[in-house]
Amino acid sequence: MRQILHIDMDAFFASVEQRDDPSLRGRPVVVGGANRRGVVAAASYEAREFGVRSAMPMAEAHRRCRNLVVVPPRGGRYAEVSRQVFDVFYEHTPLVEGLSLDEAFLDVTASRGLFGDGAAIARRIKERVVEATGLTASAGVASCKFAAKIASDLDKPNGLTVVPADVAGFLAPLPIERMWGIGPKTAPTLRRLGYLTLGDLAKADPGALERALGSWGPEVRELARGNDPRDVVPDREAKSIGAEVTYDTDLTTREQIARTLLAHAARVAERLTAAGIAASAVVVKLKLHDFTILTRRMTLPSPASDTRTIHDACLVLLDRFPLERARVRLTGVSAQDLGPAEAVQPTLFRDEKEDKRRGVENVLLRAKERYGDKPITFASLLEDASPRAERAAAKPVRGGSPGERAPSPGRRR
Repeated sequence: MRQILHIDMDAFFASVEQRDDPSLRGRPVVVGGANRRGVVAAASYEAREFGVRSAMPMAEAHRRCRNLVVVPPRGGRYAEVSRQVFDVFYEHTPLVEGLSLDEAFLDVTASRGLFGDGAAIARRIKERVVEATGLTASAGVASCKFAAKIASDLDKPNGLTVVPADVAGFLAPLPIERMWGIGPKTAPTLRRLGYLTLGDLAKADPGALERALGSWGPEVRELARGNDPRDVVPDREAKSIGAEVTYDTDLTTREQIARTLLAHAARVAERLTAAGIAASAVVVKLKLHDFTILTRRMTLPSPASDTRTIHDACLVLLDRFPLERARVRLTGVSAQDLGPAEAVQPTLFRDEKEDKRRGVENVLLRAKERYGDKPITFASLLEDASPRAERAAAKPVRGGSPGERAPSPGRRR
């Protein structure tokens, strides 16, 4: 029988903030944008007592908890702690499938001879994570990924749930909302049809479920029966790397939008450079004041990982949006069709400008590694600079508002 673990850090971003700043401990903390149009990226357990949850609009979070403490995200810090956590995972098995910075599947079937059964390995990992980071994690142990993920969420925080050999029996009494993909919109429909638990879904007529859920219905029935043959897939490659921000005040001019796209392009380029990958396509996303979402995509002439090339593509795409009288509340940039930077096909004649741009990105990355949280930005993003300035010189920003600081993937550059 396979032994699959799902390890999920407890309120990861918020817990990192409370660990790093003792004054936040015991207080209702959320990580996210300070503006009321933002969303909650993570909520501490103290905030969850008020009904505050991740992905909740910040305005709603404030309504539910008047004493809410909002902390801006520090992507670089979370990535650093995440690496420590994943190092612990790799101490126990090479079969680690990361789902995000704070959770992963581990196949420990072949590790039992060294560390004991799945439950023993999960306990050992939880202890090692505390030793390495001072943070707690919850774990689920099962013979399949679906059951392991559900189990890890049943005893939070700092929990450990082991699914017995009778996986279907374990799942049967759980409410249908435990099934991935069944949320506030789908659940009422299923409940009206008499499906209240996963056991009901497991016993359902396949045709009836297909009529209710479409082609997804048969898969739901099999998962509810504990049939999930999916393997743990290690080192899953990223499909895209992106950055986006929601603004307190709508953007109304092309120049304002272009400047935000430069900030996003710089952030994306930093992450591409750090990962040693390049993008063959760029996507620009705009959300209008009425929540309409517009996107435009283009393929690059050759794969790139530098700010200038990505931003130039963004400006071309920007001209394809209907911006007359538009009021934009969110802008975003993502790099897609990713591949190893070293795999880019060399040309007969070297492009000195392209080499220089890649050199700038490497200088920025080294400066960030050297100076840590000291903010670094492009001159074009300073208050008196044009968003289309030709130069992209790296300059340290002394002081300034949190919005101007971005030495890490979690902050704006």
